[in-house]
Amino acid sequence: ARIITYVDIKKGKMPKLVSLLTNDFDMSMETNVAIYRRRWQIETLFKQIKQNFPLRYFYGESANAIKIQIWVTLIANLLLSLLQSSLQRRWSFSGLATMVRIVLMEYLNMNNFFNMPDADMKLMLEAAAESPPEVTENE
Repeated sequence: ARIITYVDIKKGKMPKLVSLLTNDFDMSMETNVAIYRRRWQIETLFKQIKQNFPLRYFYGESANAIKIQIWVTLIANLLLSLLQSSLQRRWSFSGLATMVRIVLMEYLNMNNFFNMPDADMKLMLEAAAESPPEVTENE
């Protein structure tokens, strides 16, 4: 086994010492560190997907149905990431995902709503509080 120790320096944070254990003696230290960093990005992506799009059960039993459900989840995650990066107002990813779930069936301008949600939310709450129109027998 081979232990690689390096100093991880991030902007605005204290440097920290990181040790990696590997059995690859041929790869350079820089390559091992780069692979570790990429792997960590994948881990955080999986964590984000598990927290915001729980796949507790699959809607189909075939391999194709399961693949489709996983692809749809990845696409939804990508769309939310794009929305989050395009907004002027700062949203946490989980807060944005929750709000999208709440307003999913409403017709609204996503960019306007997520930059200034208070005005549109007030209108939606007022509309939801109104009683639906009564249906008469003649209609």
